[in-house]
Amino acid sequence: MRTASKFISLGLAFAFAVASPVLAEEKAKPFTDAKEVNLLNLLPPPAANDSAKTKQEVGELLSIQVTRTKAMEDRAIADVEENVWRFADVVNNPKFTKDNLPKLAAFFDRVVETEAAVVDPAKDVWKRPRPHLLYPDLVKPVVPLSKSGSYPSGHTTVGTLMGVVLANMLPEKKDAIMARAWEFGWNRVIGGIHYPSDIEAGRISGISIAQTIMQHDDYKAEFEAAKAELRTALGM
Repeated sequence: MRTASKFISLGLAFAFAVASPVLAEEKAKPFTDAKEVNLLNLLPPPAANDSAKTKQEVGELLSIQVTRTKAMEDRAIADVEENVWRFADVVNNPKFTKDNLPKLAAFFDRVVETEAAVVDPAKDVWKRPRPHLLYPDLVKPVVPLSKSGSYPSGHTTVGTLMGVVLANMLPEKKDAIMARAWEFGWNRVIGGIHYPSDIEAGRISGISIAQTIMQHDDYKAEFEAAKAELRTALGM
């Protein structure tokens, strides 16, 4: 029995040693949270499930559902990814990659985590059911399904937030970047997973978060380093 126990202990120790590098990999730290940016105080509550507003929004979704093209669906599916590299088409430079821009990548990892830290608590309070959960026989999303709260749209929040931050790094491309950020959010409606009012609330949330974190010293320092790296790589 002692021998067996010894082998078991060694096996567990080996397994922990192999797994520990993965466990030790720290998640990016948000720049702020729901205590500082309380969306419950910033946004109006979502429309009730049986309200005329919700019914009107579902009607809009159903209209889009029968008119969206395969190209629109593909774009919505691609925009499920929540990272700054989705702006590559408007940055339009082959150097705009994670491998070429490690400081920018690490900085935007924190930006993305900031959205979740602010938005998820509000979603959990409002618990607005997604369109496909409220009308499962009618609404057919083309993007991965979710049971999390629909309001506000986290994708739209992070897309708007990333857009504002990236536009501040590349003011020469501000209009194209912000248009892409708006599209990123609206693709959640195209995909059938959000109501239009979720998108509107997400845009407000993203701008509010951006305005808040821009005042933080750690944000300012990392922003300047990432901006310098980006502009140097792009030859700007």
